[in-house]
Amino acid sequence: MDFLLTEDQRELRDLVRSFMQEEVKPHIAEYDESGEFPVEIYRKAFDLGFHALHIPEEYGGSGLDFTTMGVLLEEMGRTDSGFALTMLATGTPIEMVLRAGTEEQKKRMSDLVIAGGFAALGLTEPNCGSDAAALRSTYRIEGDTVVLNGTKTFVTNAQEACLFLMCATRDRSLGSKGITAFMLERDVPGLIVGKHENKMGLRLSNTCDVVMEDVRVPISAMVGPEGKGLSIAMGALDPGRLYNAAIATGICQAALDESVAYAKIRTSYGKPLIEHQAMQVLLADMAIKTEASRQLVRYGMAKLDAGLNATKEASMAKTFASDSAVQVTTDAVQVFGGYGYSKEYPVEKMMRDSKIFQIFEGTNQIQRLTIAKQLAKA
Repeated sequence: MDFLLTEDQRELRDLVRSFMQEEVKPHIAEYDESGEFPVEIYRKAFDLGFHALHIPEEYGGSGLDFTTMGVLLEEMGRTDSGFALTMLATGTPIEMVLRAGTEEQKKRMSDLVIAGGFAALGLTEPNCGSDAAALRSTYRIEGDTVVLNGTKTFVTNAQEACLFLMCATRDRSLGSKGITAFMLERDVPGLIVGKHENKMGLRLSNTCDVVMEDVRVPISAMVGPEGKGLSIAMGALDPGRLYNAAIATGICQAALDESVAYAKIRTSYGKPLIEHQAMQVLLADMAIKTEASRQLVRYGMAKLDAGLNATKEASMAKTFASDSAVQVTTDAVQVFGGYGYSKEYPVEKMMRDSKIFQIFEGTNQIQRLTIAKQLAKA
């Protein structure tokens, strides 16, 4: 695929690849076992600007287009998807502010993040996942002050975030039309970050509950018009779903690479595994799913870069790439046989990491409904 990339894209991809191989890969097994969030490694990535790739140059970022972002996130996911997700999780709230925030909010957000800060989105709640319109976090307005209460769960980057985008409703009976987004800084009184989740996969990524207990912020913390918070979040999730699909594609590529390399050196019945027809068919299917995932991502990103709606394409890419990641990593374990089930080899971790991509950013069941709705509009 190199011939389809520009020289700048190749240089950035190579920079990311070098960093992931030299700074991240040697520590993956250690942090995967401990579940510790490797802040120092992320700080090194921040020094290279990896957390501000999509922030426009006018606000101090790199101002990369969506296609280039997809290339780089795939490369990160190829080495460790938890690391890639941490970079992505900062990008989603940034995207919300860039789309709907005031000039002052954009500058403040950029100042906090560019300086080396993590950002986090608080949308999911203990009893509210796919049905985001059913969230129960509330806010009320007292003069020029907003008071927020509620609990968010599965908030990526929460442990270290300096900036939170929180969604809450003024009136639960209004459903999606009552939800508003707010930009909160970490030191605001009443904002409490809970324990780090002990997850099956993505263990280099931090995930926590966040509680708001009478959090008071000025009304100027409101991002976008009142009642438009969910639509703003959903608008930011189209790029987010494509970003997740790019990371899932990276997982596919890594699993395929490991499987091909192993099949060339492991012998069975007197010849390498890769010379057995059954293994060839398995590897070919893995390669097909990997490349098809990549092309769905590139097409969706191209539509975004052209300023076109990509809701259907984002849902297609997210669904196909995540389903493929689960299947390809499962097949990779099969290629390795008993060794694939051992933590001594990398494919069991890839298999654990892949599953969540079918769940977050909207489950794949929800994505299929979204695709069908887009088809009905055509």
